[in-house]
Amino acid sequence: MVKQQAEIRKATNQKVKMTPSEAIVETLVAENVKEVYGIVGSAFMDMLDLFPTAGIRFLPVRHEQSAAHMADAYTRVSGVAGVVIGQNGPGITNMVTSVAAANQAHTPMVVISPSAGTPTIGWDGFQEADQVSIFDAITKETVRVTHKSRVADCLRTAFRIAYAERGPVLFDIPRDLFYGELEDQILEPHQYRVDSRGSGDPASIKQAVELLKGAKNPVIISGRGAVDSDGVDAVKNIAEHLSAPVAVSYMHNDAFPADHPLAVGPIGYMGSKAAMYTLKEADVVLAIGTRLSVFGTLPCYDIDYFPKNAKIIQVDINPRHIARTHPVEVGIIGDAKSTSDEMYHQLQALLPSPQENRACLEKISKRKEDWEKELVDLAMKDGNPINPRRALLELTKALPENAIISTDIGNVSSTANAYLKFNQTKRHIAALTFGNTGFAYPAALGAQLAEPNSPVAAIIGDGAWGMSLHEVSTAIEQDIPVIACVFNNKSWAAEKKNQVDYYDNRFIGSDIEAPDFAEVAKSMGALGYTIDKPEDIASVIEEVLKKRKPAVLNIFVDGTQLAPPFRKDALKMPTRFLDKYKHLDHDVWGK
Repeated sequence: MVKQQAEIRKATNQKVKMTPSEAIVETLVAENVKEVYGIVGSAFMDMLDLFPTAGIRFLPVRHEQSAAHMADAYTRVSGVAGVVIGQNGPGITNMVTSVAAANQAHTPMVVISPSAGTPTIGWDGFQEADQVSIFDAITKETVRVTHKSRVADCLRTAFRIAYAERGPVLFDIPRDLFYGELEDQILEPHQYRVDSRGSGDPASIKQAVELLKGAKNPVIISGRGAVDSDGVDAVKNIAEHLSAPVAVSYMHNDAFPADHPLAVGPIGYMGSKAAMYTLKEADVVLAIGTRLSVFGTLPCYDIDYFPKNAKIIQVDINPRHIARTHPVEVGIIGDAKSTSDEMYHQLQALLPSPQENRACLEKISKRKEDWEKELVDLAMKDGNPINPRRALLELTKALPENAIISTDIGNVSSTANAYLKFNQTKRHIAALTFGNTGFAYPAALGAQLAEPNSPVAAIIGDGAWGMSLHEVSTAIEQDIPVIACVFNNKSWAAEKKNQVDYYDNRFIGSDIEAPDFAEVAKSMGALGYTIDKPEDIASVIEEVLKKRKPAVLNIFVDGTQLAPPFRKDALKMPTRFLDKYKHLDHDVWGK
């Protein structure tokens, strides 16, 4: 059978007879797809039946939203575009949130979207929905199969766009078009898409190098593009040659090794003060593989750190992102690694010897030392029962260096930005700027599938855990030994902090009552631990790592020790005009 599959894929000069389902599956095999995530459905069962023989593992989840989160993380770790599928109508629409998250995360993905059969389209039949319209705004493209002979061609187009534009593509196929027969070729990916992006315009690179050569305080921001292109070493070469400090973009803490002398840490909400003070002094900023998102460059800790007068060199594979949020002096459309390599080559020609700047290194070292002390001091303050920062500190100390950590959205999860340090790439899988809760655990499952031998942990609040815990069943069923670290403060703490600061401690909808998560985990077949002492975290992590089974750590943390408002940029003190609401006006607080 394997020999037959190879012969089909190599038949580049002749067409072979097959069914549409076979053409789709053989295209997936050619694309090196090993896993497809979703929930079984009659709409695609004819294709699903071929998966085991084709060597494709179907990963059944408990909710389709989890499927695209898993595929998102799998892609971030493996580099292979994730593939998801669901029943037409509700199965596909259940993926809206997670596909939208992957879209904002720039993660290549193909959503195989069975739709209503062609004989009944427009009759509002069972499970009919206009899926193309629904997904149009949250994908890079929607590709419709209009005839059974086009299934392989349309799927190739979906993969081509997903990789080229770095995001999800909807492959919409009416459910009756899985059946029948056709004649087509199964092409190899190099025959229909090009992965090499090149280093960009030579004149622009030359201009950028001249700017860097003349800079007094150059600072580099390394982002997701540097990780995806395996370009972090190239960024390191530039940094070392210029003696330039390197920050990492918001929630991409693995985009530069934290133990490097020139590393200053992450920017963005709850990032590194060392990075912020350093960036504030920059006269030239080299932003590599980052879109410099608005949220990821907002002031934090009352430090308005993003420089207003610095000349920005921005390198990004997608021209839509260049100068979108900050005006640039030089924009370069290019692959992060290829462009960095070329810039380094030209810098060596202009500056044959690396630029030594001991004063800069000493300043960086002192700032990092001060920031680390502040983080530890904040963490060591007593909590009832555990200071959430202390729990984060103990957790990050206990996990091995090669651990992959996924983070959700929420007060504690976002505070993790300050504590997470990585010396290897593809270790930090964050929810990023779509900001939906319920991301971290299914993402951790996908990351574990991409790297079965690496430990994987998810940092999740108890609110987000309510949207995730059903997937413990998936972890048990599929033997995926992810560690769920649930920070339990019995609240939607990010929103509760808003109610503390802006609504005079009027808590509406932000308190949570929940079952014992450790006992629930045990009842599902997982390991379950309740932790209310910070000293216990390390020993529990050690035990779980040895057992290599799905585990849930129910970590009780202080619900009054909260990070600053997450959306301070978008909140205002309440004003009330009607008499019946006057007592809620901020002017009367405390009176």
